Amino acid sequence: MIFLNGRTHMSRRNFLATTGSILAATALTTPAIAQTRQLTIISNRGNADQRKALETIASAFGKEAGVTVSVNNMDHEAHKTAIRNYLVTSPPDICFWFSGSRMRSFVDRGLFDDISDLVVRENYADVIAHTLGSVTVGGKQYGLPTGGILWGLFYRQDTFDQHGLTPPKTFDDFFTLAQKSRAGGIVPMSIGTKDQWPCGGWFDHMNLRINGLQHHMDLMAGKIKYTDGSLKDVFDRWEALIKADFFTPNSTSFAWDPAAAALVQKKAAMMDLGNFIKYAFPAEDLSQVRFLPFPEIKSGLEQYEDFSVDSIHIPSGAKNKDVGREFLAYFYKPENLSTYLAPEGNVPARSDCPIGNDPILKMAVDAMKTVKGTAQYYDRDSDPDLAQAGLKGFQEFMVRPERRDNILAQIERARARIHG
Repeated sequence: MIFLNGRTHMSRRNFLATTGSILAATALTTPAIAQTRQLTIISNRGNADQRKALETIASAFGKEAGVTVSVNNMDHEAHKTAIRNYLVTSPPDICFWFSGSRMRSFVDRGLFDDISDLVVRENYADVIAHTLGSVTVGGKQYGLPTGGILWGLFYRQDTFDQHGLTPPKTFDDFFTLAQKSRAGGIVPMSIGTKDQWPCGGWFDHMNLRINGLQHHMDLMAGKIKYTDGSLKDVFDRWEALIKADFFTPNSTSFAWDPAAAALVQKKAAMMDLGNFIKYAFPAEDLSQVRFLPFPEIKSGLEQYEDFSVDSIHIPSGAKNKDVGREFLAYFYKPENLSTYLAPEGNVPARSDCPIGNDPILKMAVDAMKTVKGTAQYYDRDSDPDLAQAGLKGFQEFMVRPERRDNILAQIERARARIHG
């Protein structure tokens, strides 16, 4: 049975106390009442259809496993604060969160349970190879990646046809794109940096293509200085694009959605964003949308991408960890995970999940087949204070690239203060 949205149910102790005589009388003929097993889930889903999908999956699990399941959904933003309290004071058996650095901060405090045994038992490494690292700390897994946002380049095929543009396959192709786009009166690469975070995606792509995944993750973990020589090529190339008028003029005046609108309205050629860009397009235009991984920069380097992954966890203080593992195995079946993810259109972390008819999702899933490893996103992989300093610095760099040395020195001071 299942109780939703915080409705209470009789505790196991009270249940046994009030029904003890009945159980004793029927013990020889009736199996133990499985519904005395309980599971409490806290969700952070903002999409009403996704909340319903989770409740449906939980209800089916409860009936099949003989478990009383309580699903409590919290406002997405409020949950970011609440989880810091409830993991300590009254942890549920299952909770939803983010992988990467945000997960690691709770692992370091001993608040998420090690579920490596479940990962091994269910052979999950075979189907989540490219995202296994997002839930791994010290060689152990502390959650399961559910689904997320694949970041890359988006464009309209009809805009490219109109202006005779070709999808860029190398970094040098960006300059050809810039020249032809400008000649046609459109912006080569639309970007809105008012909220700073879109700068992080551009930096991530450049660094992953030049220095690779391990370097990038070491940088995110504060192990590499922002003044290190390994970043020179990243900022040299970024500066060359800025000086070639590659990006939206006055980009600090725009948030991501007005920048996306420029792409929708055929006023821009491309945009570096996540697959949620589809929400900017009218349904009738989606057939024109194309996805392209960020072009190669260093020849022979494996393909690594930003894939911002949500995750599901068993808190270390959970009362029903065994039942929690049962639920995770049930929830993580490919058909159930697909049902859960479908309302938001996120890319499944499992490579064997069935995909619906969402054209952008299909392109993203296709692209993931060649990915050798993933990062999250700049502000998900970094310490929050360092991420703030980095994003502010990147935003300034895109306006005043000549201040590069001062900007990187400022970010480095933040890194040294936080990581030593």
